[in-house]
Amino acid sequence: RILFFHVPTAWLAVLGFVLSMLHGIHYLHRRQLEHDRCSAVAAELGFLFCLLATVTGAIFAHVQWGAAWNWDPRETSIVALLLIYGAYFALRSAIDDEERRAALSASYAILAVLPMLFLIFVLPRVVDSLHPSDTVQSGGMSPSYRLVFFAALFGFTLLFAWIYRLRVGVERLALRREG
Repeated sequence: RILFFHVPTAWLAVLGFVLSMLHGIHYLHRRQLEHDRCSAVAAELGFLFCLLATVTGAIFAHVQWGAAWNWDPRETSIVALLLIYGAYFALRSAIDDEERRAALSASYAILAVLPMLFLIFVLPRVVDSLHPSDTVQSGGMSPSYRLVFFAALFGFTLLFAWIYRLRVGVERLALRREG
């Protein structure tokens, strides 16, 4: 079932973007480059999982609706998210001064969370969509199906945490080498 991959990847995209915002706030508060690097790593992972959610969603759409892309509001929302966070990486790569890049990236990561929350949690609930409604909360899953779903969600979250820790460790080593 694609649900066991699609929903966890979408959840991890949100987690990555929120974590990026939190590290952005920490950077602006403490002005430590480590927080900037952690913010960038979280945004990278959020972007990666957003791409994976798009791909798994296209597979689901092809099976369910006969076409991989239907311009459904949730599909359009995820494209908007990819553009918003693609611009974040363009901003980061366009600025050479590390302190200035960190401050602008942190501000962008904080501001980008607002449209992300709207596109993921608000817009799909106020417009008609081909997407299934909240199957998990409405009790539309059997207990065994729900168990597998939550196990997948937990497993993917552990995978995210592991990759995040590895990438942050690499960034810390790079900071030590540079400093």
